[in-house]
Parts: sequence; C-alpha cells; structure tokens
Amino acid sequence: MSRPCLLEAWAACERELLGFLRHHAPVDVGAEDLLHDVFLRALRQDRGFCELHNPRAWLFEVARNLVTDQLRRKRETVALPEDLVAVSDAEEIDEVDRLSGCLPRVLSELSAEDREAIELCDLGGVTQARFAEMKALSLAGAKSRVQRARRRLRARLLECCQVTLDPTGKVCCFVPRMPAG
Repeated sequence: MSRPCLLEAWAACERELLGFLRHHAPVDVGAEDLLHDVFLRALRQDRGFCELHNPRAWLFEVARNLVTDQLRRKRETVALPEDLVAVSDAEEIDEVDRLSGCLPRVLSELSAEDREAIELCDLGGVTQARFAEMKALSLAGAKSRVQRARRRLRARLLECCQVTLDPTGKVCCFVPRMPAG
C-alpha cells in the first residue's frame, strides 16, 4: 500500500531526525536503528499518519520517546546489601494517627466556611468540582477555598497541639488536646 504522505514527510525529516538521534541517543545505541524504529512506528499508523496535523512534530516526538526509553534502560542501578533492614513507617503512622485526636477540637475552632470545606472535601470525600457545584462557586474558587481552609487548619494544629515537625516536614511529636467538653 502506497503512503505518499508518509514518504513525503519522511523525505523532509529523515536527515534531521538522524542528526537528532545521533546527538541524543546513548553512545552504545545505534541512531540508525532508532531511526528505523521511528519509521516503523509511522508505518504502523497506516492512514492515521496522513491525518496528523503536524507529521514532523509527531516524528520527532516518537524519536524523543525512543531515546528516553533507551536512557531508562541504561540507567545504572545499585544492588542493595543483603543485610539491609527494612525501616517501618509504623512509628510515623502512629504519631499521625494520634494527632487525629486533636482534629475535632481544632476543626470546631475554625470558621464555619473553613470547617465545611475540610469536612466535605477532605473528610467526606466530596470532589472539589462537586463542592464548587454545591456552593455555586467556580472550580478555581472552590479549590482556593479548600486550600485556604487547609492552611488555616494546619496553622491551628501546629499552634494548638504544639506539633513539631522534623527537618523533612513529618510530624515527630505534639501535645494532645482534648475535645471541648
């Protein structure tokens, strides 16, 4: 089957594609082999290739993806020692789980608007798009409202429960705060 659109695009780009592949492909991978693979992928598009808006851009995207795949395969890995002990996240999880005990009181101290955003989106599983519909807000407005509420909640938790974060930003300790009676 003749594909004049493919042959025309190929003739216009082949030398430039080969130069790109020679420049970007790993040294031990033949640029000509990758060029062949680009052509085969274009052939597999069949009539779809002729419908592409910008065949040159498509060919270069395929070439770039092939180079990326080759580089991933060549990425050096390091074997882990046999005696390496797995570190458990249980301590961190326990600390965060315990911190959730502070949440009800701190939530009750937030404004009604902030509390509603946190309770619906973060605790209730309502999507921000659905929250926007419910509150007659734009999606951007709803996202902003939820982000502001999260920042205020975080600030209150840090202040009221005396949360201390380690250098990586993880909770390392806090002072429990009982719910208001």
